[in-house]
Amino acid sequence: MSPPLHCLLTFEIKGSLLDMTTDNFHSNQRSAITLMRLLIGWHFLYEAAVKIFNPNWTAKFYLLSAESFTKPLFTWLASDGLITTVDFMNILCLAIVGITLVLGVFERLGALVGIALLLLYYFAHPAFPGASQAGTEGSYFLINKNLIEAAALYVIYLCPTGQYFGLRGFMSPASLKTSSN
Repeated sequence: MSPPLHCLLTFEIKGSLLDMTTDNFHSNQRSAITLMRLLIGWHFLYEAAVKIFNPNWTAKFYLLSAESFTKPLFTWLASDGLITTVDFMNILCLAIVGITLVLGVFERLGALVGIALLLLYYFAHPAFPGASQAGTEGSYFLINKNLIEAAALYVIYLCPTGQYFGLRGFMSPASLKTSSN
């Protein structure tokens, strides 16, 4: 039986930053987190691409159909003066998250942006009791797929794997030293 996840994290103080690594993970644990990173990255990247290549796409109707206490915020974001910026920022954030996770570089930043985006999606259409949940896949109570994917991104934030399978491994000082010898 493997020790719990939090027992496997290694903390290294580098300057003023606290860097968490997965050095003590078994290879299958690291592989599972890497696979999750790649799948979520693909999902975000594909969502960005679909929106970029559809000239009629806009978040306006999604925002206007928001429910719960957040309805005034999302209605304001859907206003004619803001919707072009909101659409652009939505696509940009989706692309940033997708690229960072698929390439395995700046994945902690990508995970944080992804968490923020998914929480916005969640609070636009929360899985609260009494909410209509129109247009959703399945039925939810408090927790929906946006919260689940946000939780998975939090794991990726805590346990980045780009140094093992990603561009981050090529950019680390250790790999630069070994490649120059």
